[in-house]
Amino acid sequence: MGFLRRTVKKFDYHPRYLKGEGNPYEISHKFDAFRTTVGNNKGIKAKLNDAFEEFKSPDETGSKKTILIISAILILVFFFVIDFDLSIFFD
Repeated sequence: MGFLRRTVKKFDYHPRYLKGEGNPYEISHKFDAFRTTVGNNKGIKAKLNDAFEEFKSPDETGSKKTILIISAILILVFFFVIDFDLSIFFD
């Protein structure tokens, strides 16, 4: 009846060449420290409000302008590839 009383074998593994404290296997994203929407378990309304506030925050790098320019260039390249006639916009 020894097979009915099994004990869970738990191993306390420590990597040999680990220096420092903390869990080396913990996965965290690079920008979690700078985001307001990551972390606390809040309700969905609070998460949406935080996301909108983060989106409305002033962007000092000008990335929104860069994204708009790149998307406009890609759209024009797409129109060129499908041989779209742009003269219909200029009458």
